[in-house]
Amino acid sequence: MSSQPISLQPGVITHIRFNRPEALNAIDSAMARAFLDACRATVADPGVRVIVLSGEGRAFMAGGDIAQFKSAPQSIADELIQPLNEAMLLLANCPAPVIASVRGAAAGAGMSIVLACDLALAAANSRFNFAYLSLGASCDLGASWHLPRLVGLRRALHIALLGEPLDAEHACRLGIVNQVVAVEELESATQALAERLAQSSPVAQGHLKRLLRQAFDNTQGEQLEAEKAAFAACAQGEDFQEAVNAFLQKRPAQFKGR
Repeated sequence: MSSQPISLQPGVITHIRFNRPEALNAIDSAMARAFLDACRATVADPGVRVIVLSGEGRAFMAGGDIAQFKSAPQSIADELIQPLNEAMLLLANCPAPVIASVRGAAAGAGMSIVLACDLALAAANSRFNFAYLSLGASCDLGASWHLPRLVGLRRALHIALLGEPLDAEHACRLGIVNQVVAVEELESATQALAERLAQSSPVAQGHLKRLLRQAFDNTQGEQLEAEKAAFAACAQGEDFQEAVNAFLQKRPAQFKGR
């Protein structure tokens, strides 16, 4: 049995790994609390530039823990969903890009977490399943917010209401994941993407992430003003001056996040 439900590897590229492989990383209250703690620690670290979410073993996450659903259904909202909701908001609002690195099953809450990430890589053996209706439940963790924004309303309704599994290539065509790689290449491809993102200005990336995530909820005028303010904030920072100097000197920029 796994000793800790979440594995946290801090650093410039921080890895948060779901760690209940014997249960295909099905999430229970203990894992939800541990995930929230890991997210809190990660977003509080100013040195973090990229966050990678993955699952230990054969699956990313096979949804919620059915044993808890059976024994304590009254605990689900407060002890399971609430800490996960807090974690989702922390990851959405932090400036660092969040990558989902998916192998095997991503069902129910697992699929919802993938939808919430900024970017997603999937191994060729990945399978995505909305899965909520098969349990007689609606969705959680922001799935109803993210899914129509990623695939459009009609496709979102089809995925949610029919609950048909999606293989990795189909998920990529729909925009649920960005890239599909061979199973044995998932870790190296994820690391390469994370390293590429870590080389960019954290300040500019943070503004871009926020601008794109709020765009659907703003008018065009509001978004134009938000872009102007963000660009002005970037232009006053050291990273902007470093980028300009590096361009003129024909050398790679070295960003410090200031």
